[in-house]
Amino acid sequence: MADRKARARPDFATIGGLILAAVGILGGLLLEGGQLQDVVQVTAAIIVVGGTLGSVMVNTPLHTLLAAVGRLRAVAFESAHDPNQRIEALIEFATKARKSGIVALEREVQALDDLFLKKALSLAMDGADLQDIRNMLELEMTSAENHADQEAKVFESAGGYAPTIGIIGAVLGLIQVMKNLSDVNEVGHGIAVSFVATVYGVALANIFFLPAANKIKARAHEEVRLMELTMEGVTGIVEGMNPKLLRVKLEAFAPPAAPAKKAKA
Repeated sequence: MADRKARARPDFATIGGLILAAVGILGGLLLEGGQLQDVVQVTAAIIVVGGTLGSVMVNTPLHTLLAAVGRLRAVAFESAHDPNQRIEALIEFATKARKSGIVALEREVQALDDLFLKKALSLAMDGADLQDIRNMLELEMTSAENHADQEAKVFESAGGYAPTIGIIGAVLGLIQVMKNLSDVNEVGHGIAVSFVATVYGVALANIFFLPAANKIKARAHEEVRLMELTMEGVTGIVEGMNPKLLRVKLEAFAPPAAPAKKAKA
């Protein structure tokens, strides 16, 4: 069958973005005459990371927190969900159902890896009412979207807490500096070190936590879009729609084709 299980592959946008951000920030530090040792502070990292994670744990139900951790895979990897591949699979199902009846799809449906497509076609083969099929599939789409939104909010919360925890780390550092006011050199060094926690908090929030939340939402939107395509395809099969007309309908869900290059005169 044309529709195969989507394989995860590294998200080079995420990987490249993290590398570019790190190179840009650290490169700017070095160009200004700074050293990497200036921002490598284990204590500051412990304060910011530990404080942020603790705040998120207090803010978030445990099951949602664990699900959000599982969503990190969607930030680093992307599944090759190809709408065009799904369209071809649905057209193939529609053609066979039109010739031999929808029950003839049973063997192919049992072999499907995509659970949403499998459920939709199984409902159709069981003779469920068209409106009932739509209602059940829409309920599942809404549930999937809500779960993704709740998991994305975990990272949004972390992005909100991290800068504040960084300020707390800076204040703690300044408290230690105030104990050594008699040594001017130590005071200057201590103040510089104390603000590293603020850098960590702001950097984590704006380079990782908040972008990760938006990436999770984008992934969820892609998945729901594919579900919508699937639902429209299966309902078209149930209605006995001509495969050619069904293709025209489903192509509205496909990404726009790249514009063709004009030939040089």
